[in-house]
Amino acid sequence: MARRSLIRAGVSALLVLSPAAVTAAAAEDGGDPDARELAREAERNLRDADSLRLVLTDRTAMRSSDRLASMDLALDRRGDCVGTYRMGSDGGTFEIVKRGDEVWMKADWDYWKNQLPGEGEEAADLVRDRYVHGTTDERAFEDFTGACDLMRLQKDLTLDATSKGGRTTVDGKDVITLRGEEDGVPTTLYITADRPHVLVKSVQKGDGTDRTVRVSGYGEPVPSDTPAPRDSVDLSDLEKESGRTR
Repeated sequence: MARRSLIRAGVSALLVLSPAAVTAAAAEDGGDPDARELAREAERNLRDADSLRLVLTDRTAMRSSDRLASMDLALDRRGDCVGTYRMGSDGGTFEIVKRGDEVWMKADWDYWKNQLPGEGEEAADLVRDRYVHGTTDERAFEDFTGACDLMRLQKDLTLDATSKGGRTTVDGKDVITLRGEEDGVPTTLYITADRPHVLVKSVQKGDGTDRTVRVSGYGEPVPSDTPAPRDSVDLSDLEKESGRTR
């Protein structure tokens, strides 16, 4: 079994999250100037944040084991991150921790079974309940450099809206709703009513799409704890255990 394929399978699922997941509707001529201004202020604060926490729920992916159904990811502009990912159906879950150039990844049996048909049980038995540890200098983990880079995500984010709705609350915060479309899908943004105006929630629903992203943790440090050595196995040692070398 190729260790490189085993690890990169997990990375490929992580990269399913695109900047569009928290992008608002495109502004249209004749839209509400107040709505656009609120969205642009929230965009500036989103782009300027040193760290964020993103919680994604994609209900349209729940029935597909090869699609990302939910994610809880804290990341910062230094490239550090901590996250948990769940695939749809019985596709399993995996966790990641990245600190500097070091990466830890742990997946459950269902995840390896679906990502590596015919080899999943062998992979799960080999890794057991451990994190696989390596660095971004290793090809198996290099994709984590971009996936955990908040600056890369911020670069492509835009927040625009065409109309302003009423007020409500999200997670105990008073918010203003903004509406528009993205790629033809109705989008609702929830922006804090008080300054600083920040995005706390984005909902896309319609035309086969049902996705929610909650945004929090503006400027809060990414958890710094890393898995203990007894709970981890280095990628090179894992290759030795499998009887293979890179």
